[in-house]
Amino acid sequence: MDRREVAALPIASVHAALGSAPDGLDAAEAARRLREAGPNALPRRRRRPALRRAVAQIAHPMALLLWAAGALALVSRMPQLAWAVFLVIALNGVFGFWQERRAERALEALEALVPARARVARGGHLLEVDAREVVVGDVLALEEGDRVPADARLVEAALFRLDVSLLTGESLPVDRDPRPRAGELAAAALPCLAPAGATVAAGRARAVVFATGAATELGRVARLATASPRAPSTLELQVGGVVRLVTGIAVAMGVGVFALLRLLGAGLAESLLFAIGILAANVPEGLLPTITVTLAANVQRMARRRVLVSRLSAVETLGAVDVLCTDKTGTLTRNALEVRALWTPDGGEAAPAAAREPGPARRLLAAGALANDARRTGGVSSGDPLDRALLEAAAAAGLDPGRLRAGCPRLGEAPFDPRRKRMTAVVRAGPPLGAPGQAPCLAVTKGALAAVLERCDRVLAGGAARPLDGAGRHRIAAAHDAAAARGLRLVALAVREGGEELAGLPPERLEAGLAFAGLIGLEDPPREGVEAALEACRRAGITVTMVTGDHPLTACALAREVGLWGAGWRAVDGPELEALPDGDLDALLAGGRGLVFARVAPEQKLRLVHAYQRLGHVVAVTGDGVNDAPALHAAHVGVAMGRSGTDVARAAADVVILDDDLSTIVAAIEEGRATLANVRKFLAYVLTSNVPEIAPFLAMVALRVPPALGILQILAIDLGTDLLPALALGAEPPEPGAMDVPPRARTGKLLDAGLLARAYAFLGVAEAAACLVAFFAAWRAAGYGLAELRAVAPALLAHAAPAPLAALQRQATSAAFAAIVCCQVGNLLACRSERLPVARLGLPRGRLLRWGVAVELAILAAIVYLPPLQALFGTAPLPAAAWPWLALCPVAMVLLDDARKAAARLAYGAASSTSRASFG
Repeated sequence: MDRREVAALPIASVHAALGSAPDGLDAAEAARRLREAGPNALPRRRRRPALRRAVAQIAHPMALLLWAAGALALVSRMPQLAWAVFLVIALNGVFGFWQERRAERALEALEALVPARARVARGGHLLEVDAREVVVGDVLALEEGDRVPADARLVEAALFRLDVSLLTGESLPVDRDPRPRAGELAAAALPCLAPAGATVAAGRARAVVFATGAATELGRVARLATASPRAPSTLELQVGGVVRLVTGIAVAMGVGVFALLRLLGAGLAESLLFAIGILAANVPEGLLPTITVTLAANVQRMARRRVLVSRLSAVETLGAVDVLCTDKTGTLTRNALEVRALWTPDGGEAAPAAAREPGPARRLLAAGALANDARRTGGVSSGDPLDRALLEAAAAAGLDPGRLRAGCPRLGEAPFDPRRKRMTAVVRAGPPLGAPGQAPCLAVTKGALAAVLERCDRVLAGGAARPLDGAGRHRIAAAHDAAAARGLRLVALAVREGGEELAGLPPERLEAGLAFAGLIGLEDPPREGVEAALEACRRAGITVTMVTGDHPLTACALAREVGLWGAGWRAVDGPELEALPDGDLDALLAGGRGLVFARVAPEQKLRLVHAYQRLGHVVAVTGDGVNDAPALHAAHVGVAMGRSGTDVARAAADVVILDDDLSTIVAAIEEGRATLANVRKFLAYVLTSNVPEIAPFLAMVALRVPPALGILQILAIDLGTDLLPALALGAEPPEPGAMDVPPRARTGKLLDAGLLARAYAFLGVAEAAACLVAFFAAWRAAGYGLAELRAVAPALLAHAAPAPLAALQRQATSAAFAAIVCCQVGNLLACRSERLPVARLGLPRGRLLRWGVAVELAILAAIVYLPPLQALFGTAPLPAAAWPWLALCPVAMVLLDDARKAAARLAYGAASSTSRASFG
């Protein structure tokens, strides 16, 4: 039986329809149903076993290429090289596995909303059982503070109110009663149902369970949150493209060199050696761990800005966000009601500050504080949110709630009833409500305007009760409608004078002949800084769309207040959104109009996310409740509120804002944009060294000379000297103006033609030239020209050369190795910006970059001069005369790249001038 059928059942038929009885199920029947249906728990999402996830980290294209290179090294009897390559694979795998290891905590957090224990009637006795043992047909006993363990149909209720904000986004508890209802779908919206996960805010009830576990409304949200695959981040897509491109280049060059050598008559072992060298030189072994560590470093910097990131790649995706779907309650607002306006018949509308002075506004707030069940202890209020807000407003106006209640003690009450939609407290009259000569007691009624006004025949004006005529009623209704149009929630108050006999009257007689006292307008106010944050989003080219479960009037009023609403904006409610076909929805979202979506269900919010993604947008979603979890999970970046957010929202999100401040999201987006720029910087730096690493093998094939670099020296560059400087580039702070330009296109390539040309065709060629010049210069200093080198090359390649000749080869390769490392120092400085010259950038601001240069040079010195490392890497000490020449390498690289940047700026300026002239 579905929830619509259950909600439509007459109260007398509920037990029979669900196979239950007023005294509950007997123990045997409950045990049988538990065996058949299973425990009342949300199903866990099946995840790939850890072993499969680990294998995936060492079986991607780049890893497979390295496995092949290691196997070839073993076949070629070079175990040291093979184990070095296998170590690289292991390091990459560990980093990748750690990154993917982020636990899928959404279901566990959802399960935490189901209470550990529940009170059920079994065989006529009220028992406390494990919530997992609740079955369909169980009769629940619910009281204030309880969390509902399963979807249930109310059969009895006394002043019963539920907090369903985690499921709907409504900031106020809602009334519930057992009367049958029909026509609505969601359990959270049907007044006769109590959905799993809701909290009892007031009253008592008995209810019969009709759905447990995955069949509950909470289970439906869980399925939405986990059924949709998480969209891959832009960085994951881009790095995948980089890996495929680099792998393709490496394989093509390795196979080509191998085939060429075999055609030239080289032996199989020699050809394999050269092919492995080409593969090792082309594969940037440190790329994946460098990206991972760089993102982790940026995450730490974001944490200092009150942003926690649970998925590393989401950092960069933030920089590409162009649509932000933001929740209202708890995200744009504080999720705490505040009194914003007071209206009295003789004073009109006034701000709460007016209640600090004696007069009708102060008396109105005093009445609201007396007809009130909230408690205030130590300056902190507890109880119903609306009552808390009234109590806080009275305290802010100087009306001490404790003294007020002591001076006007409660003598009797007619508690709030959802059918009457009002409550009344009978108090002894005292200041500021009573005065000498007036009646000793006062009945203060509080409730919805229609429910209170229908019981009024007088109105308080000028300090006295006067007859209430039609014009007066119209004036009160107009004031109510005007405040409601601004998004305020209105509560009406009325009073009745009398003696102590008022305390003994039934509600219908007590709430008769009332004098209307006024209206109090409440609002869930916007968070501080929201308006500035939304303006920053607009400057950055980010479309902001409000998506809330609240009323359209409330949502639009808030949008106007924070500057989100503008000309041409449109509000769409849940039923209208539900009726829109996908094509019409796409046209609406693509129309360029500002949008506010109200009364939106979780699956509708998820549909909006998918629609924006279908249109090619990079979508970020903010939220704090269970109802936000599906959209948070499906968005490119889910942003949860850390302070007011639920565990469900935080677990489903990629980013958690610790201070619940929308401006912190703007800071996170700025960091994301900086991350993309930094990834491009270190890509240019890392890929540049591939060319001088390949050049020695190309020269060896073309000139028939010994290789200018050893394979382990190549690995020493990629995994040793280059790693820390690359990380330093990845940690560079955002450049000025990063948030004053539109976000980059998601389809834009991380490794585009311009970056490839700069790294391979310009900076790389310059480093390759320096490498070969240093190599041949070392041989020339020993008296060996090109012809002599060709003559000794076979012996050197066969490892059969005399010791002095082998020593000369080690010194020459050391010179080539040192030239590349020194050039990389200049390349590091040049890569700090794609546009600005080094002189404009000034000295590096981060200590990591300075340490990167120092460590790079220290590793170079250690490999060249320490005997153990000389033996491992095949190096030899360089003469002192070589270092002045090597010191020119960084300067030359900086000057060359500055000249290229200047030429690019001139070309851009000329193109702009031509464009302006053609349109002049």
